[in-house]
Amino acid sequence: MGIFIVGDVHGCLNTFLNLLDHWDPKSETLIQLGDLVDRGSLSPSVIHLAFELQINFKKEAHFLRGNHEQLMIDYMKGEDRLGVWQSNGGNKTLRQFEEAHIDPDNYSTWLTDLPLVWENDSVQVTHAGFSGIGNPYDQKNTNGLLWNRKSLINTGKLQVIGHTPNWDGVPKYSKESNSWNIDTGAYGGVCLTGIRLEDDGTFIETVSIPTEASDLL
Repeated sequence: MGIFIVGDVHGCLNTFLNLLDHWDPKSETLIQLGDLVDRGSLSPSVIHLAFELQINFKKEAHFLRGNHEQLMIDYMKGEDRLGVWQSNGGNKTLRQFEEAHIDPDNYSTWLTDLPLVWENDSVQVTHAGFSGIGNPYDQKNTNGLLWNRKSLINTGKLQVIGHTPNWDGVPKYSKESNSWNIDTGAYGGVCLTGIRLEDDGTFIETVSIPTEASDLL
Protein backbone atom coordinates (compact mmCIF):
# COMPACT_ATOMS: atom_id res chain seq x y z
CA MET A 1 0.00 0.00 0.00
CA GLY A 2 1.14 3.51 -0.77
CA ILE A 3 0.48 6.48 1.50
CA PHE A 4 -1.55 9.63 0.79
CA ILE A 5 -1.13 12.29 3.50
CA VAL A 6 -3.38 15.37 3.68
CA GLY A 7 -2.46 18.65 5.36
CA ASP A 8 -4.47 21.04 7.52
CA VAL A 9 -8.08 21.22 6.30
CA HIS A 10 -9.45 23.84 8.72
CA GLY A 11 -13.11 23.52 7.82
CA CYS A 12 -12.59 23.66 4.05
CA LEU A 13 -14.96 20.82 3.17
CA ASN A 14 -15.28 21.28 -0.59
CA THR A 15 -11.54 21.67 -1.06
CA PHE A 16 -11.00 18.53 1.03
CA LEU A 17 -13.49 16.61 -1.12
CA ASN A 18 -11.68 17.76 -4.27
CA LEU A 19 -8.38 16.51 -2.87
CA LEU A 20 -9.92 13.19 -1.83
CA ASP A 21 -10.71 12.61 -5.52
CA HIS A 22 -6.96 11.95 -5.84
CA TRP A 23 -6.94 9.23 -3.15
CA ASP A 24 -7.24 5.60 -4.21
CA PRO A 25 -8.42 3.60 -1.16
CA LYS A 26 -7.66 0.34 -2.97
CA SER A 27 -3.95 1.08 -3.14
CA GLU A 28 -3.25 3.85 -0.60
CA THR A 29 -3.54 4.50 3.12
CA LEU A 30 -5.07 7.93 3.78
CA ILE A 31 -3.66 9.94 6.68
CA GLN A 32 -4.91 13.40 7.63
CA LEU A 33 -2.47 15.09 10.01
CA GLY A 34 -4.85 17.16 12.13
CA ASP A 35 -6.57 20.56 12.23
CA LEU A 36 -9.76 19.48 10.54
CA VAL A 37 -11.63 22.27 12.30
CA ASP A 38 -11.80 26.07 12.72
CA ARG A 39 -11.41 29.09 10.45
CA GLY A 40 -13.09 27.65 7.35
CA SER A 41 -16.86 27.73 6.87
CA LEU A 42 -17.79 24.05 7.19
CA SER A 43 -16.03 22.51 10.21
CA PRO A 44 -19.01 20.36 11.35
CA SER A 45 -19.28 18.79 7.90
CA VAL A 46 -15.52 18.16 7.78
CA ILE A 47 -15.64 16.36 11.11
CA HIS A 48 -18.63 14.31 9.99
CA LEU A 49 -16.88 13.37 6.75
CA ALA A 50 -13.74 12.28 8.60
CA PHE A 51 -15.86 10.30 11.07
CA GLU A 52 -17.66 8.50 8.24
CA LEU A 53 -14.46 7.82 6.32
CA GLN A 54 -12.92 6.19 9.36
CA ILE A 55 -16.00 4.00 9.83
CA ASN A 56 -16.16 2.96 6.17
CA PHE A 57 -12.41 2.58 5.63
CA LYS A 58 -11.23 1.22 8.98
CA LYS A 59 -7.83 0.09 7.71
CA GLU A 60 -7.32 2.64 4.96
CA ALA A 61 -8.23 5.99 6.61
CA HIS A 62 -6.51 7.52 9.63
CA PHE A 63 -7.00 10.92 11.26
CA LEU A 64 -4.58 12.51 13.72
CA ARG A 65 -5.08 15.12 16.41
CA GLY A 66 -3.98 18.67 15.70
CA ASN A 67 -3.75 21.58 18.11
CA HIS A 68 -7.19 22.82 17.03
CA GLU A 69 -8.76 19.47 17.87
CA GLN A 70 -7.00 19.67 21.24
CA LEU A 71 -8.37 23.17 21.84
CA MET A 72 -11.87 21.95 20.98
CA ILE A 73 -11.49 18.92 23.29
CA ASP A 74 -10.35 21.17 26.14
CA TYR A 75 -13.35 23.44 25.58
CA MET A 76 -15.82 20.53 25.61
CA LYS A 77 -14.24 19.25 28.84
CA GLY A 78 -14.67 22.66 30.45
CA GLU A 79 -10.90 23.14 30.66
CA ASP A 80 -10.64 26.21 28.41
CA ARG A 81 -11.28 28.82 31.08
CA LEU A 82 -9.43 31.55 29.20
CA GLY A 83 -11.41 31.08 25.99
CA VAL A 84 -8.33 30.17 23.94
CA TRP A 85 -10.25 27.98 21.51
CA GLN A 86 -12.97 30.56 20.95
CA SER A 87 -10.43 33.24 20.13
CA ASN A 88 -8.63 30.93 17.68
CA GLY A 89 -11.55 30.01 15.45
CA GLY A 90 -13.73 28.20 17.96
CA ASN A 91 -16.43 30.87 18.07
CA LYS A 92 -16.99 30.48 14.34
CA THR A 93 -16.99 26.69 14.64
CA LEU A 94 -19.55 26.78 17.48
CA ARG A 95 -21.83 29.00 15.38
CA GLN A 96 -21.57 26.52 12.52
CA PHE A 97 -22.61 23.66 14.82
CA GLU A 98 -25.54 25.72 16.10
CA GLU A 99 -26.68 26.65 12.58
CA ALA A 100 -26.46 22.99 11.53
CA HIS A 101 -28.40 21.90 14.65
CA ILE A 102 -25.60 19.49 15.57
CA ASP A 103 -24.27 18.98 19.09
CA PRO A 104 -20.44 18.98 18.92
CA ASP A 105 -20.45 16.62 21.91
CA ASN A 106 -21.62 13.94 19.47
CA TYR A 107 -18.02 13.79 18.29
CA SER A 108 -16.24 14.28 21.63
CA THR A 109 -15.25 10.64 22.08
CA TRP A 110 -14.02 10.37 18.50
CA LEU A 111 -11.97 13.55 18.81
CA THR A 112 -10.49 12.49 22.15
CA ASP A 113 -9.45 9.15 20.68
CA LEU A 114 -7.52 10.71 17.77
CA PRO A 115 -3.86 9.64 18.00
CA LEU A 116 -0.87 11.98 17.87
CA VAL A 117 1.20 9.82 15.49
CA TRP A 118 0.83 7.50 12.55
CA GLU A 119 4.00 5.67 11.57
CA ASN A 120 5.47 2.64 9.90
CA ASP A 121 9.10 1.52 9.61
CA SER A 122 9.99 4.45 7.33
CA VAL A 123 7.48 7.29 7.78
CA GLN A 124 6.23 9.34 10.75
CA VAL A 125 3.19 11.57 10.39
CA THR A 126 2.32 14.08 13.14
CA HIS A 127 0.72 17.49 13.29
CA ALA A 128 3.74 19.59 14.26
CA GLY A 129 6.75 17.26 14.34
CA PHE A 130 9.52 16.15 16.67
CA SER A 131 11.61 19.05 17.99
CA GLY A 132 13.71 17.05 20.46
CA ILE A 133 12.65 19.46 23.24
CA GLY A 134 10.75 17.99 26.17
CA ASN A 135 8.23 15.18 25.98
CA PRO A 136 6.83 15.26 22.41
CA TYR A 137 3.63 13.52 23.53
CA ASP A 138 2.84 16.03 26.29
CA GLN A 139 -0.21 17.89 25.00
CA LYS A 140 0.85 21.04 26.88
CA ASN A 141 4.45 21.04 25.58
CA THR A 142 4.68 24.03 23.26
CA ASN A 143 7.50 22.20 21.43
CA GLY A 144 5.57 18.93 21.25
CA LEU A 145 3.70 17.15 18.48
CA LEU A 146 0.67 19.46 18.64
CA TRP A 147 2.31 22.89 18.94
CA ASN A 148 5.93 22.87 17.79
CA ARG A 149 7.12 25.57 15.41
CA LYS A 150 10.84 25.06 15.95
CA SER A 151 13.12 23.16 13.57
CA LEU A 152 12.66 19.41 13.52
CA ILE A 153 15.22 16.83 14.51
CA ASN A 154 16.07 13.93 12.22
CA THR A 155 14.33 10.92 13.73
CA GLY A 156 15.67 8.42 11.22
CA LYS A 157 12.33 8.35 9.44
CA LEU A 158 10.71 10.66 6.92
CA GLN A 159 8.55 13.10 8.89
CA VAL A 160 5.44 14.64 7.35
CA ILE A 161 3.88 17.54 9.25
CA GLY A 162 1.60 20.56 8.86
CA HIS A 163 0.71 23.21 11.48
CA THR A 164 2.87 26.07 10.14
CA PRO A 165 1.43 27.35 6.83
CA ASN A 166 3.54 27.77 3.72
CA TRP A 167 1.73 30.85 2.45
CA ASP A 168 3.29 30.58 -1.00
CA GLY A 169 1.29 27.37 -1.46
CA VAL A 170 4.39 25.23 -1.94
CA PRO A 171 5.03 22.28 0.41
CA LYS A 172 8.58 22.34 1.80
CA TYR A 173 11.12 19.54 2.17
CA SER A 174 14.01 19.82 4.65
CA LYS A 175 16.99 17.60 3.89
CA GLU A 176 18.52 18.22 7.32
CA SER A 177 15.55 16.84 9.24
CA ASN A 178 14.29 14.64 6.38
CA SER A 179 10.83 16.16 6.67
CA TRP A 180 7.99 17.62 4.63
CA ASN A 181 5.71 20.44 5.77
CA ILE A 182 2.56 20.17 3.67
CA ASP A 183 0.39 22.88 5.27
CA THR A 184 -0.28 25.26 2.39
CA GLY A 185 -2.77 27.64 3.98
CA ALA A 186 -6.12 26.23 2.87
CA TYR A 187 -8.05 28.42 5.31
CA GLY A 188 -6.23 31.50 4.00
CA GLY A 189 -7.51 30.92 0.49
CA VAL A 190 -4.32 29.36 -0.88
CA CYS A 191 -4.57 25.59 -1.33
CA LEU A 192 -4.85 22.22 0.38
CA THR A 193 -2.00 19.80 -0.26
CA GLY A 194 -1.63 16.04 -0.17
CA ILE A 195 1.63 14.13 -0.55
CA ARG A 196 1.83 10.72 -2.16
CA LEU A 197 4.57 8.35 -0.97
CA GLU A 198 5.59 4.78 -1.37
CA ASP A 199 5.25 2.73 1.80
CA ASP A 200 9.02 3.09 2.36
CA GLY A 201 8.78 6.88 2.22
CA THR A 202 9.91 7.28 -1.38
CA PHE A 203 8.43 10.51 -2.72
CA ILE A 204 6.01 10.23 -5.64
CA GLU A 205 4.26 13.60 -5.91
CA THR A 206 2.41 16.38 -4.15
CA VAL A 207 -1.13 17.31 -5.13
CA SER A 208 -2.33 20.82 -4.32
CA ILE A 209 -5.95 21.91 -4.74
CA PRO A 210 -6.85 25.64 -4.71
CA THR A 211 -9.22 26.54 -1.88
CA GLU A 212 -12.85 26.71 -2.96
CA ALA A 213 -14.37 30.13 -2.33
CA SER A 214 -17.41 28.47 -0.71
CA ASP A 215 -15.16 27.17 2.06
CA LEU A 216 -14.26 30.71 3.12
CA LEU A 217 -17.69 32.34 3.36
